Amino acid sequence: MIVKTTKIKEDWQPLLAKEFRKNYFVKLHLFILEENKKYNVYPEYKDIFNAFKLCSFKKLKVVIIGQDPYHKVGLAHGLAFSVKTKNQHPPSLKNILTELKNDININNLNNGDLSNWAKQGVLLLNSLLTVRENEPASHQNIGWEKFTNHVIKLISDQKNNIVFLLWGKHAAEKIRHIDKVKHHILISSHPSPLSAYRGFFGSNHFSRTNNFLIKKNIKPINWNL
Repeated sequence: MIVKTTKIKEDWQPLLAKEFRKNYFVKLHLFILEENKKYNVYPEYKDIFNAFKLCSFKKLKVVIIGQDPYHKVGLAHGLAFSVKTKNQHPPSLKNILTELKNDININNLNNGDLSNWAKQGVLLLNSLLTVRENEPASHQNIGWEKFTNHVIKLISDQKNNIVFLLWGKHAAEKIRHIDKVKHHILISSHPSPLSAYRGFFGSNHFSRTNNFLIKKNIKPINWNL
């Protein structure tokens, strides 16, 4: 199975095992295998579940929800908004790093790999975990939404005091899967150049996240990369 190939964290396995056996997920897996034979699909097969490989359920503190992976060659590696270190920075990522600098004066502008965040407990979860090259949203409605919605609800049900960062209308729709009493939800416009100036810039989500975690006696995130 796809999840065994990616070696996700052991504490995710029992939580997701039942979902992986469901008919829709088996069909989804077979679909991805066929897609890889016909098209360039991103991220690479081995990286599809990197968000669950790098961020353990036990350490989970923050969830950042994206849409689908970058659809250009050499960018996506299984973490929402993140790119491999030496690659170019897509516009949304540039704006995220700009807001980070403006908010808490951390200059990560030369590094777009967000793996260090994931290792500290930031789940960088795209709603869709795969995409065809040069075809954004090409893997909508094949089962990924059902799976990632399940993950969000699972986190909401089984964890407490998680910070959910919902950037943009698409991410904000996920609020229906989150217990607003148990968790801290921060919403803004998407970091895309089309909307960043309508609320993402100046949202101070990074400092507000850490302020909440500190208030709950939880170790804050070191946002350096």
